[in-house]
Amino acid sequence: MRRADRLFQIVQFLRSRRITTARWLSDVLEVSERTIYRDIQDLMASGVPIDGEAGVGYMIRRGYDLPPLMFTRDELTALTLGARILNSWADPGLAKAAQSVLSKVETVLPDALKGELDQTRLYSPFTQITPEVATTMGELRNAISLRYKVILNYARADRTKSQRCVWPLGLFFWGTVWTLGAWCEMRNAFRNFRLDRIESLVVGTEQYPNQPGRMFEDMMTCNKEMDE
Repeated sequence: MRRADRLFQIVQFLRSRRITTARWLSDVLEVSERTIYRDIQDLMASGVPIDGEAGVGYMIRRGYDLPPLMFTRDELTALTLGARILNSWADPGLAKAAQSVLSKVETVLPDALKGELDQTRLYSPFTQITPEVATTMGELRNAISLRYKVILNYARADRTKSQRCVWPLGLFFWGTVWTLGAWCEMRNAFRNFRLDRIESLVVGTEQYPNQPGRMFEDMMTCNKEMDE
């Protein structure tokens, strides 16, 4: 759990309980009591009205609530446009997640900003990727997240076909096409594969290791020609 998420959870627990001990919080959040004490002190220093002391317990003064989530109009425009672009250029799962984010944001906006999301006049109105590419993208996102090796049946620009076992590291959008950046076992090097040239793929169950020289950060600093 990120520290910001943990601090939010601590506030929520303190609001919902009469007295909350550091030991109880440490058990629920799976961190040490020392971490909880430090988090409590940081919350108090930031202005959260917490009363209590170590060894006794903590409570939040009645009437306290988290401030409404604030965004500027430009920030809301950026969120809306991003979701609309994902709806046109990404797989359905990612597009749905983006719409879910917008819904959650809108529910916590102050009244003065409600409706701003619908009033954004920036659009990406048409679906730009084929269902095949969308399916490929969804499978590769999952493989990247779980570090699973993938077998690709791939066709190069000159129509030469090959089968590759790759370590998928990242997906990149170039304005009109998506590519997969990966470590290719056949080439023993980093390579880029256009998603629209992947004829089929199989996501394996074998995880690739975090091996120095073959990781995402290494790929990003690699100066070799990567395109396939």
